[in-house]
Amino acid sequence: MKDLGPNPNAKFPNENIPSLCYIKNVITRPNIIVGDYTYYDDIDGAENFEDHVTHHYDFNGDKLIIGKFCAIAKGVEFVMNGANHRMNSVTTYPFNIMGHGWEKSTPSIDDLPLKGDTVVGNDVWIGQNVTIMPGVHIGDGAIIGANSVVAKDVAPYHIVAGNPIKVIRKRFDDNTIEFLLNLKWWDWSKEKIFNNLDALCSGDLDKIKKLK
Repeated sequence: MKDLGPNPNAKFPNENIPSLCYIKNVITRPNIIVGDYTYYDDIDGAENFEDHVTHHYDFNGDKLIIGKFCAIAKGVEFVMNGANHRMNSVTTYPFNIMGHGWEKSTPSIDDLPLKGDTVVGNDVWIGQNVTIMPGVHIGDGAIIGANSVVAKDVAPYHIVAGNPIKVIRKRFDDNTIEFLLNLKWWDWSKEKIFNNLDALCSGDLDKIKKLK
């Protein structure tokens, strides 16, 4: 049978690159949801991706949702809602987690500044040592420059970088972005992706716009 690409259910899709793993196949938390072919690359242990999703507690109910075909570099950190402290009181100090009677000050969920799920679209490239703050939504096809802090939403097919992030530029003009968002190539069958790799990996927009 013709080889149509790596097995999306493999832990390490390429035996020659042991630093790269498909995240979907190594996560254990039900509140982390990752699509096929999305990888994390870390020579120090890519299979430990969950260690980079911090302050993620079941009682907050927030999820980390990452789409398909994302490329995530070493040192990324997803800071989840459990990192947030109560802000509507005189002090932000979390007395309750210290115990010894201080737990009487435990805030209700409604008192915490929860920002909802963190969502990363499809075909997103996240550079090395990026920090993504709670509740951020990153659109399909976006690129996040290395060492950036992402504290606000990122539009589809935009390149951002910095601390805090700033838009560097759009990857394509608005018409092409709209076309790609409607195309949703990441939802194609592996056969269709294989047969159209030349166009998908091309900068020839005329060729791309002939895809259906």
